[in-house]
Amino acid sequence: MLDALEVFTTVVVGVMVGVEFSVAFVMNRIFNALPEDSGQLGRAHGGRMLGAVMPFWYIGSLVLVAVWAVAGWHHHGAGLVVTAGALLILSVIMSILLLVPINNRGKTWTPENRPEDWKEQMNRWDRYHYVRVAVIIAAFALLVAALT
Repeated sequence: MLDALEVFTTVVVGVMVGVEFSVAFVMNRIFNALPEDSGQLGRAHGGRMLGAVMPFWYIGSLVLVAVWAVAGWHHHGAGLVVTAGALLILSVIMSILLLVPINNRGKTWTPENRPEDWKEQMNRWDRYHYVRVAVIIAAFALLVAALT
């Protein structure tokens, strides 16, 4: 049963990493290349859609990692799992303190009501997101290493 938990947790975290990597290095670049207000509207829609799903995914991943750490405490790789959990906690804290406030503003913006500095705010969100992606990639890599 522990083996199934390890694989399931690693897949869940891995898919989350893939989604966040895609947002950072594919979707936002596509949005930035769109003409006129399309990019800002796309980001607002993405913020609403992913903003509704990602909290459950981040917390769910953290819970799965915690269960793995407890269930596999005396097994090989437990320290790697605990460290991955700490990185996921860091990613949640970063999200709550840095990314969610910007996202909550951005998902309500339209071309008519967005602030003058909306691009700067989106660039700030992107920079924070790059760091968060690096953190969750590191957590994922530790989970993969713990499987071996």
